[in-house]
Amino acid sequence: MTTTSAPTVATSAVSFERVTKSYDDVRAVDGLTLDLRPGETVALLGPNGAGKSSTLDLLLGLRRPDSGTVRVFGTSPREAIAEGRVGAMLQSGGLMGEVTVRELVELACALHPRRHRVSDVLARAGITEIAGRKVDKLSGGQEQRVRFALATAGANDLIVLDEPTTGMDVTARQAFWATMREQADQGRAVLFATHYLEEADAIADRVLVLHRGRLLADGTAAEIKAKAGARKVSFDLAEIDADLAARLRELPFLTSLDVAGRTVRLQSADADATVHALYGLGVYPYNLEVAGLGLEQAFVAITAAEEAASAC
Repeated sequence: MTTTSAPTVATSAVSFERVTKSYDDVRAVDGLTLDLRPGETVALLGPNGAGKSSTLDLLLGLRRPDSGTVRVFGTSPREAIAEGRVGAMLQSGGLMGEVTVRELVELACALHPRRHRVSDVLARAGITEIAGRKVDKLSGGQEQRVRFALATAGANDLIVLDEPTTGMDVTARQAFWATMREQADQGRAVLFATHYLEEADAIADRVLVLHRGRLLADGTAAEIKAKAGARKVSFDLAEIDADLAARLRELPFLTSLDVAGRTVRLQSADADATVHALYGLGVYPYNLEVAGLGLEQAFVAITAAEEAASAC
């Protein structure tokens, strides 16, 4: 049996309203409010301990919030999952090893209320050629593709992915994200947590940055980069002695400085003022480049600023 109907239209795919979750005296999720919409591909970013895994656990009904409300397509997470509206690919939890890949995928399809054909699921995940292999004989990247197959065994309206491309090679990662884009284009919401920030930059329609259980930033990758404020400046100098290196460190609006040989790389909260002051030092920079921060650098800048604020 194959279901080809489009996902049910809803104003919100996921809604968190002032959600908190603590473990002993550690506040893992702290008053989190957010709203995810159908058709969005959303990246969930944050340093270790930011609350990403706890947020996903709450979303999937694996844990209950201490306070606040989590809704998935207007119902509780467990109801949405029971209705076959949510597929998940998590880091935790092992796979049954003594069965073949095909047998495991067949089981997932059979259990799904809106199941896809097994052959289609295998092909979409790129594991048709290893369908007859025992699961415990797979490489790490192959295991990830099997997990992806299990997450997409039926016509889910929401797909939740936790570090989905860990262990995959470049080709497999590209194929994986092409498939995820197809899912979003069909109206499904895709939420993924990742440490590969270049994936978030290239793939996500929207980026959420968590820190100590709170939402620090919410916007497109471009908006997150702009929120960081700083810009990158790099240039070469004919010679850099100790005195000049010290004067470079006194340039205004610096947030970081790295000198390697005759090459200088810095970040500045006001690149125009910094470059103007650079010329005031009586030096002539060549190969001068000024650019916005990448998503990874912006992420580091935003979380570092929050850490500094928390320490005050």
